[in-house]
Amino acid sequence: MPNPMPFTLEIGEAALADLRERLGRTRFPDQAPGEPWAYGTDVAYMRDLVRYWREEFDWRAAEARLNSFPQITVPLGGIELHALHVPGKGPDPCPLLLSHGWPGSVFEFLEIIPRLTDPARFGGDPADSFTVVAPSLPGFGLSFRPGQARFSAEQMADLFAELMTDVLGYRRFGAQGGDWGSFVTSRLGYSYPERLLGIHLNLLPLQRDPKAVANPTPDEARYLGELATFLKEETGYQWIQGTRPQTLSFAMTDSPAGLAAWIVEKFRAWSDCGGDIESVLSRDAVLANISLYWFTGAIGSSFWPYYARMHGPWPIPDGGTVDVPTGYCQFPTEILRPPQSLAARVYTDIRRWSVMEKGGHFAAMEQPDRLAEEIRTFFRPLRR
Repeated sequence: MPNPMPFTLEIGEAALADLRERLGRTRFPDQAPGEPWAYGTDVAYMRDLVRYWREEFDWRAAEARLNSFPQITVPLGGIELHALHVPGKGPDPCPLLLSHGWPGSVFEFLEIIPRLTDPARFGGDPADSFTVVAPSLPGFGLSFRPGQARFSAEQMADLFAELMTDVLGYRRFGAQGGDWGSFVTSRLGYSYPERLLGIHLNLLPLQRDPKAVANPTPDEARYLGELATFLKEETGYQWIQGTRPQTLSFAMTDSPAGLAAWIVEKFRAWSDCGGDIESVLSRDAVLANISLYWFTGAIGSSFWPYYARMHGPWPIPDGGTVDVPTGYCQFPTEILRPPQSLAARVYTDIRRWSVMEKGGHFAAMEQPDRLAEEIRTFFRPLRR
């Protein structure tokens, strides 16, 4: 097996200058009539965000923060796979795979990783420590090079199983994820149950059929209503990313303002921010994530899981079940919040089901303390 190599991120000054120059030449659209954000990203907000990105945002600070965590790259599956690999501080750290999603990156995890690797620093028990492996999903960020193969969620799961067991030597490990990371994590539980201590999710990737329940309970009816609204109003990005990813990638790869507008709308819509993104996510945190997409040129390849899903089977086959111990955090503004009765059709061993008071889709960024505590609590009885 290949040996992991240490990695340090350093974006060249020419790329930073090019970004500033492009931002300075942004051509903004007019604002559609009606309420701001009613039809997508608000123009006034974007004008100020672009100005801040060009004049005040400190990429070097974001880069240094990422580089404060140990990182590796390893040739695997025909690509150079990047990951944070952060050892735990405790008597017997448990290996834990963290998988992000779209439009996220490993920047999502910079607040939660120390809470998992060094719980004593945050008032927790060192016996709950984890050694965290947080890969950049293949085709995302630092796991992308132009021209490389594209990966579905199922293929990502296979690659991560190889990384954890064959490359890093963890015979058994835990896995956690949201968004595409929840698909990858669930697929790991389905395909590699002998390697998994358990899985923890903050999004449940159930098939989205509004007619799935003949006589719904009140909670099931609530979910089916939310699902119908989501399918009607919120899936435009999925259709274009899942059918014409190459076409969309021209605009996103050429225009940093266009890239930011495409991504920031999702941070606003999916976080528990009440319409004010910066009440829960700082500009610097959002722009660090967007900048990584920009500097790596990975936005087009990051669309690929949508294409793979729309043109292939669901990652958990019809009739298939995930039988490893499962934990779930339901955050109040998550995109979809299926009831446990429907989740139990797929996840047969749900050990922990927590309904949280605050937080949304980007739980590791929005509520790192609460999510870390849930992860620690869920895996505590599963450690070997």
